[in-house]
Amino acid sequence: MAFPNQRKRINRTSTGIRNLTAETSLHPHDFIAPLFIEGGTNIKSEIPSMPGYYRYSLDTVIHEVKELVDVGIQSVLLFVKESDDKKDNTGAYAAQPNGLMQQSIRIIKAQFPELLVMTDVALDPYSIYGHDGIVDIEKGEIINAVTVEALVKMALSHIEAGADWVAPSDMMDGRIGAIRDAFNVKGYAHKGILAYSAKYASALYGPFRDALDSAPGFGDKKTYQMDPRNRKEGIDEAYLDEAEGADMLMVKPGSFYLDVVRDLSDSSNLPVAVYQVSGEYAMIKAATEKGWLNEQDIMMESLISFKRAGAKVILTYFAKEASKRLINNYPNS
Repeated sequence: MAFPNQRKRINRTSTGIRNLTAETSLHPHDFIAPLFIEGGTNIKSEIPSMPGYYRYSLDTVIHEVKELVDVGIQSVLLFVKESDDKKDNTGAYAAQPNGLMQQSIRIIKAQFPELLVMTDVALDPYSIYGHDGIVDIEKGEIINAVTVEALVKMALSHIEAGADWVAPSDMMDGRIGAIRDAFNVKGYAHKGILAYSAKYASALYGPFRDALDSAPGFGDKKTYQMDPRNRKEGIDEAYLDEAEGADMLMVKPGSFYLDVVRDLSDSSNLPVAVYQVSGEYAMIKAATEKGWLNEQDIMMESLISFKRAGAKVILTYFAKEASKRLINNYPNS
């Protein structure tokens, strides 16, 4: 029997040669670790729909941040769970200098000044209606222009507290340009904006909304988050954010939208981020708890898929665990 002159299996015969010829690799520096913070003290509260993931109070989150830094993670994205008395339909508390987010930024930056601290910018944690913007309740609509004004104030308050980047996740039209203009006017032209550019109205956000008690009180978010059936629209949204002054573009969720990640990474010169969202995390956890999948292997394979599709940055709830595996020379990583 004649064999081909080129035998592709030769480059697969050992771990060494597979690592030497790998087209894609992961590093802890690739990850942004989301952190959930709530008021109170001595809190480390597991999120039921996200096994192994927690909300922290200001005093306990520092220990978690240290663990992240120790495994090589260089960036975090902060989210806060606000009490009901801080919620209304204006988002006013979101910009308070001594709000929970602003306190979190100052405490973390004081302990870890070199850590890149990013912050969520959206009104849903502060809304009595659980929406990302200010609601015209009679019409049941989100008011874009007024919401953008509130988001600008919120973003500025984060930067003034010491944040390095803001990450507007609201999907209001024009908010990237408005925030960039405000940064320039206020002397913060050097601060970054990670734009949630192609954020789809996905069924995968449920556990996250449990974590922050931010589920919409009526209707859904389909009038501002994107239709999952649309691919080109995601690229158009990203181009608008790039033109308005974004420094990084995000696709969210990750696993079901790798075509959009690839399209965007091929067509934009900005770094592309992808968010492996709570539902993706929960599905992996549920399948591994049933014994149907190997958690470590499927975790690493899922993360590799994002890099292979063209993402430069990965937001994932597996950031710490994956980084531990990487620093221990996990194969095929």
